[in-house]
Amino acid sequence: MQSIYTVSRLNGEVKKLLESGLGTVWLSGEISNLTIAASGHWYLTLKDHSAQVKCAMFKGSNSRVRLQPKNGMQVLVRAKLSLYEPRGDYQLILESMAPEGEGLLQQAFDALKFKLAAEGLFASQHKQPLPTTPTKVGLITSATGAAIHDLLSVLKRRNPLLQIIVYPSAVQGKAATAQLVKALQTANQRNEVDVIVLGRGGGSLEDLWCFNEEALARAVFDSTIPVISAVGHEVDVTICDFVADLRAATPSAAAELLSGNSEHWQHQLQQLNARLVRAINQQLRQQQNRFQLLHQQLQYHEPRKKLQLQAQRLDELDARLRRAMQGRLTQQKYHSERLSQQLFQFQPGFQVTQLQQQQQQLAARLSRGMRTLLDKHQQQQQSVVGQLQAVSPLATLARGYSITSNQAGDVIQQIEQVKSGELLSTRVANGVIQSVVK
Repeated sequence: MQSIYTVSRLNGEVKKLLESGLGTVWLSGEISNLTIAASGHWYLTLKDHSAQVKCAMFKGSNSRVRLQPKNGMQVLVRAKLSLYEPRGDYQLILESMAPEGEGLLQQAFDALKFKLAAEGLFASQHKQPLPTTPTKVGLITSATGAAIHDLLSVLKRRNPLLQIIVYPSAVQGKAATAQLVKALQTANQRNEVDVIVLGRGGGSLEDLWCFNEEALARAVFDSTIPVISAVGHEVDVTICDFVADLRAATPSAAAELLSGNSEHWQHQLQQLNARLVRAINQQLRQQQNRFQLLHQQLQYHEPRKKLQLQAQRLDELDARLRRAMQGRLTQQKYHSERLSQQLFQFQPGFQVTQLQQQQQQLAARLSRGMRTLLDKHQQQQQSVVGQLQAVSPLATLARGYSITSNQAGDVIQQIEQVKSGELLSTRVANGVIQSVVK
C-alpha cells in the first residue's frame, strides 16, 4: 500500500531534497521587495527580466556584507536552495552578497583559490622555513609606493645591519603581474638574498588583483628562496598570501618580523593559534552537523511509538505467562485429586506412602519449574524495559537535556525560529518551564 503523506511531512521531505540536491549556487540578479526585519534578518526578491526568486539572509551572514542593499541594486550572491515549510515556498538562503562587478572578481578569486588548493600549492609541507637571522632581504614592490618607504623605515630603525636589495615592479594594472613574476624570477636567478618580501599598500579588490593572478601564484610556489607576502592591510587577503611561505598582515609587519627574532616567533605563534582556532571551529561545526542529523533521524523514527509498542508487547507476554502458570496449576491439581480418589478406593498403605513422596517430588519440581519460568520471564521483562528506557526521550531529559517548543508545538532547533515576546515551553526531566523570548 502506498504511503500517505501529511502536508508537513511532504514539505519536510521536499526541503531535504532541495538542500541536498543542488548545493551552493552563485546567482546574479536585481534586488526588489527588500525588507530588513527588527531581528536584523534580510528578506528580499532577486529578479531578472522574466523570473524572480524569494531570498532570506540571516543576521549572522549579512553582518559580513560590506554594501547597504537597496531595491534596484544589481548584486552577485552565493546561496543554498531551501524550502520555507510553513508556506511551502522554495527560497534561497544567502551566504554572501557583493556588487555584481566586485562579486565576479570574488567568484574568480574563490575559483582560483579552490583550484590551487586542490593542487596542493597551499599545503604546509611545501612551506619553506624562514631564516632565523637573515642578513640580506629582497623587496619586490613599487619603487615609488608607500610600501617601500614603510619597509625601509622599519628595517633601518630595528636592524640597520640588514642589507636591502630592491627588485622594482609595478604593483597595480595590467602589466603588474608580468613584472612581479619577472622580478621574482630575477631574485631567484641571482640568489643573493636570504628571504623575499612581496608587498604593496592597501587598496580595493580590483587594485590588488595582480596578486590574485595564477601566474604570480605559481612563481611564488616555484621560488627556491622563502617568500613573505605582505600585501595590503590586515583585512586584505590575496592568493599570494596562501601560496607564500608566510603571510604578513602589512608591509610594516613583514619588516618587523624580519628585523627581530622575538617578533618572528610571536607572529608564528599567532598564526599557529589562528590555525588551531580554525581547526577547533571546524570540528565544532562538524559535530553540530552530526548532532542535527542524529536529531532529525530520532524525530523520523518516533521512539515514543516504539516505546508504546514494546510496552504493549510486554503486557501481552505477562498475560500469556499468567495463563500458562494457571493452566499448569489446574492440571496438577486435577491429577492430584484423581490420585487421591484411587488411594481412597484401594487404600494400599505402601503405595500411598510412595505416591505421597512422588506427589511431594512433583510439587517440588513444579515449584522449581514455576520459579525458573517466572525468573526467566522477569529477566526478559527487565531486559525489554531497559532497552525501552535506553531509547526513551525521557532518559535523555534526565541526563540534563531539554526540549523547547513554541505554542504551536514545533520544536525549536534554531534561534531564527523564535521572535521577541513569543511564549516558549521547555520540557526538562521533571516538568515544563514556561518562558518568554526577550
